[in-house]
Amino acid sequence: MKLEENFKALDKTLEALEDEDITLEDAFKLYKEGMDLVKACNADIDKVEKKLKVLNEDGEVTEEE
Repeated sequence: MKLEENFKALDKTLEALEDEDITLEDAFKLYKEGMDLVKACNADIDKVEKKLKVLNEDGEVTEEE
């Protein structure tokens, strides 16, 4: 999944966890799914950060790793 799709799925997971009628078993399942989504988001963000381009003092573009 793409980062934005993961964020949307995470939002849906959070909404489901906020439901007062959720069973404990379902809450644990959703919690695990949410944590997996968070890990995926962090991995995608790390990839983007590694490719980040920086403008240095001389006006040259460099890739920051």
